[in-house]
Amino acid sequence: MVPRAENPSHPASRCATLIRRPAPAGRRPVTWRCVILSATETRHGSLKRDVRIMTLVGGAHFISHFFQLTLPPLFPLLRDTFAVSYTELGLLMGLFYAASGIGQTGSGFLVDHFGARRVLPCGMALLAGAMGVAGIAPAYWVLAVAAVLGGLGNSVFHPADYSIFNASVSPPRLGRAYGIHGICGNLGWAVAPAVVVGLAAPLGWRGSLLTVAALGIAAALALSTQGATLVDRVEPIHRGAASSPGLRASIGVLFAPSILTAFAFFALIATSIIGIQTFSVSAMVKLFDAPLGLATGALTAFLLGSAVGILIGGFLADRTSRHDMVAACGLIPGAALSLVIASGAPSLATLPVVMALMGVCLGAISPSRDMLVRAATPPGASGKVYGFVYSGLDLGSCLTPLLFGWLLDRGEPRMVFVTSAAFMVLTIATAVQVRRRAAPVGRAAHAHR
Repeated sequence: MVPRAENPSHPASRCATLIRRPAPAGRRPVTWRCVILSATETRHGSLKRDVRIMTLVGGAHFISHFFQLTLPPLFPLLRDTFAVSYTELGLLMGLFYAASGIGQTGSGFLVDHFGARRVLPCGMALLAGAMGVAGIAPAYWVLAVAAVLGGLGNSVFHPADYSIFNASVSPPRLGRAYGIHGICGNLGWAVAPAVVVGLAAPLGWRGSLLTVAALGIAAALALSTQGATLVDRVEPIHRGAASSPGLRASIGVLFAPSILTAFAFFALIATSIIGIQTFSVSAMVKLFDAPLGLATGALTAFLLGSAVGILIGGFLADRTSRHDMVAACGLIPGAALSLVIASGAPSLATLPVVMALMGVCLGAISPSRDMLVRAATPPGASGKVYGFVYSGLDLGSCLTPLLFGWLLDRGEPRMVFVTSAAFMVLTIATAVQVRRRAAPVGRAAHAHR
């Protein structure tokens, strides 16, 4: 018996039955619509549905990451227009990620209550619209407001995306679903600099931002029509009668040792990766006296290498339970390669190759990272847990631009890569602790299911 939401397009909607679930004292009972699927119905269409879900959610994640790297490539133009320093421009991204981090836990509660299919398109539209506001900004403070609004829009993606995956994608394909999710995000990062800079040439930086904002809003409208696919597997018919733990119990879940350790894991790894993404181009220009085009190409190689690594990591995540070991095996060589770049040893010709290899190493840990969080997540709490844990990613991301911008302003481009390597090494300890602390939770969740 497979429970489902009210969905007339479901292939077995004609075999529906209603189940009345008892409710705790003081609450109304909840009626669930369930459906009995035959073995043939279960077998056929499962892969097709999984692929469709991965495509839609992956596309949304692409847009999220695209807009995360919409402003940084335009920093040289924004610096001239508004007469600000790199530290002040770094503050814009700090505000973006701070708003995203603060908003993610709240977005997780919204996803668990209202459903990802409603929350996800709204967040996408807000994120795209914020970049449109940046495109008409008459002063620096308006850019700051746009960054905050964009961060709030960005806060919905991870809790919504992972709630859909964990509820709807077949468990044997979850690792690959996480991998495709990460690849789409990295492709968004990789495409953004070329698109916004390319559009800025004929349209100016304002025209570039307004164009991508319009496309993002159109994508949000298109996603909002896919509600029949982007639903949780089980939904109450009378949503107002849904039985759920109290607010105190829901918040208490977030303070479990395994969840707090996962939060630290995400904060540390974000500091490494966002530092490289945001300021490695400027650092390589100063450190190697590299042309801007070559340095930008090296960053693109890093992002494409990361996408390849995520693809490899997705298959690894489906074939091992030692996700902490996968993380360690990616972080150690990643840190070593970062130190190689800091040494100034690579030539201009080999710099993109070294950056690409570092991207592969760091990308490979991404699906296992998400599987570690899934193992620590109690049943029915995907939205709030992923929202809270990924707010750690945003915490690291909002502090990173200020730190690395300060290092560059002090004339220390090497320290961009040295500091990134140090945080990679620190991340290994938290990965091991997440697995150890999550093991009892994972066994309990398995028994519950």
